[in-house]
Amino acid sequence: MTTLCFDFGNTRLKVAVFKEDEFIEEIYLPDDTDETIQSLLKDTNPDHSILSSVINHNEGIEKILAAQTVFHKLSHLTKINFTTPVGKPETIGADRLALMAAAAHFYPNQNSLVIGLGSCITYNFINQYHQFLGGAISPGMDMRFKSMHNFTAKLPLVTADWNFPLIGYDTKTNLQSGVIVGIINEIEGFIEKYGQKFGNFNVVLTGGNSAYFASQLKYRIFADHNFLFKGLYALSETNNCPT
Repeated sequence: MTTLCFDFGNTRLKVAVFKEDEFIEEIYLPDDTDETIQSLLKDTNPDHSILSSVINHNEGIEKILAAQTVFHKLSHLTKINFTTPVGKPETIGADRLALMAAAAHFYPNQNSLVIGLGSCITYNFINQYHQFLGGAISPGMDMRFKSMHNFTAKLPLVTADWNFPLIGYDTKTNLQSGVIVGIINEIEGFIEKYGQKFGNFNVVLTGGNSAYFASQLKYRIFADHNFLFKGLYALSETNNCPT
């Protein structure tokens, strides 16, 4: 059985292909047109599909997926393997639901902090009772670089260079050090604060550049680039398979 797990984020449109329980490959889509989705379905011949979207995507693809696969769209109505004792569970982003589903599945009966590195950095905490307590959201790396350029008159737009110096020697390296070291310190600060409150817990880092940031942290981290996809697959199995 083949399952397609769609992750439509603010930066990229991605899809993971699973065969049975095994992750096979990740595909980047150029767009979400009907033609692109039809071509993907022809190439992969899926049985099931699930869509997580935090953008205003082409709604026509939902009809295509529903017609040619057993389809589920991730939302607050999705059957999940954890509870959400928060004020408005319907406001929880689809990406955060998928991350918490993966945490509950792979780290059952344990406290876990899942940090998603994307357009924004999300901190998502689920306790040992499988309750998603919430977390925090802060600007992502690219957003920080762009903000300093857009909201100043003279600061240039720069991108990450992993060989940046700690002490910047010009404007470019000052910006790189400020953003990248700032994110490292932010992540470590959150881990420390959560540790003071909850004691032992797992920390999972996922999303863009997760391997790099995990290697820079002083805490023990599980870096899993495909963690969100694994959560989507688990939710697909829960919602698309007959009970």
